[in-house]
Amino acid sequence: MHKPDDSGSKPSIIVLGAGISGLSVALALLGRGYGVKLLERGEVGAESSWAGGGIVSPLLPWDYTEPVSRLALRSMAAYADWVAEIEARSGQMAEYWRCGMHVLEPNDPDAALAWCKARGLAAQHGPMNTNELVLPDIAQVRNPRLVAALREAVVRLGGVIHTHCAAKAVITQTGGIVAVDTAQGMFSADQFVLATGAWAGLALPDLAGAPNIRPIRGQMLLFKLEPGALDTILFRNGLYLIPRRDGHILVGSTLEDAGFDKSTDVSTRQRLHAEAAELLPVLASVQPIQHWAGLRPGSPDNIPIIDRHPDFRNVFVNTGHYRYGVTMAPASAELLVDLMEDRTPALDPTPYSWNAASMRTWTGTV
Repeated sequence: MHKPDDSGSKPSIIVLGAGISGLSVALALLGRGYGVKLLERGEVGAESSWAGGGIVSPLLPWDYTEPVSRLALRSMAAYADWVAEIEARSGQMAEYWRCGMHVLEPNDPDAALAWCKARGLAAQHGPMNTNELVLPDIAQVRNPRLVAALREAVVRLGGVIHTHCAAKAVITQTGGIVAVDTAQGMFSADQFVLATGAWAGLALPDLAGAPNIRPIRGQMLLFKLEPGALDTILFRNGLYLIPRRDGHILVGSTLEDAGFDKSTDVSTRQRLHAEAAELLPVLASVQPIQHWAGLRPGSPDNIPIIDRHPDFRNVFVNTGHYRYGVTMAPASAELLVDLMEDRTPALDPTPYSWNAASMRTWTGTV
């Protein structure tokens, strides 16, 4: 059995899941002096953390509930400094870029502008089109590179990561978990964090899955153009184009309730390509260099669960961020660690509680 880390006075902690949610919690815990191990069922950050686009904002910030907005806006305000710290600790670049976003054909641009003004988010009508909104301060990060930098920062701070280490069962004792049985043996710790993304809704023997979390598939395309072909994010009717500095352009994404199936299909590729070419005509004459799908940790209303597990005093949960795990990572980690340390958090934790999540329901389409 892998024993708890007794090198310091603070509790040892095991984080299940090494995507952005798990890595960001591990980074925050290591920064406060805890010993941390991460157990990942596959490769580090290889699921929704890798598969998404990396926009550091809800796609239409004014279209979400206040719990989503509060958590996202707190993260967005801290993101540049958070990434800079990760880059400094890791020696790797995450390609944070405040490239702005143009929202084409918003439903109610005046209401959107009023929402942004009330929350200090810069926004204005497009220079040539009043049916376009420009959000100049919206940033992006190249999420696979953020994952790599986070991983390196965690390791340099003393975190230990075990990949291909899926949890099979937990060992309980007097109201707490003392160990988790995995594909690589038994690991014990003082506290546990569940950050298993799209898999968080699945129960283990004696450990209930997170309520109302389910995988939602998203298909995306990647194109390669000359650098500078597009220098801002474009969004229209659910479709986004995200430029990278080296000329790559991501196009996405679908919302499909397809279970744990990550397959892709030709008709979706053709539709995404055609819609992208309407926004950026040069794409009509080139073919995507990659087409893939990822699984998001879907949750009703996009509201994550950041709380103590109701059945165990030493188990905590950070999951269900749906489309905005990258966006919400720093503020979610801050909230969870505050709860773990019995600190008063900066945000009201009630909307992100297990109980609140159990009361929410899926309605209509995803």
